[in-house]
Amino acid sequence: MIVGNFNELIAKPITSPEAKNAAMKVLVSPNEGWEGHVMRVVELEPEGYSPKHSHDWPHINYIIEGKGTLLIGDTLNEIQAGSYAYVPANTLHQFSNAGDTPFKFICIVPEKGHY
Repeated sequence: MIVGNFNELIAKPITSPEAKNAAMKVLVSPNEGWEGHVMRVVELEPEGYSPKHSHDWPHINYIIEGKGTLLIGDTLNEIQAGSYAYVPANTLHQFSNAGDTPFKFICIVPEKGHY
């Protein structure tokens, strides 16, 4: 069993050259006993974005703070705290901060999708 506080975790920068002002905190993974999946929080600072990419696994997202956009395929979706999304495998996608404050969201992926 694991119980923790998100605010006590250290964010690791997302170093992809296709990302900007982006970092990630891992909450639960196989290291904590959840075999096969990883729950993490992605933090995008103002003007930040994740890489525009696709991969062969899906992921589930829940927006916990701020406002932004989520490109899924060729559709740009406005999202904010309380929004959720399922991104299918092999689908082009990108998260972007559309506000003046940090944009944070939970992202759950299969273990092979965490890097």
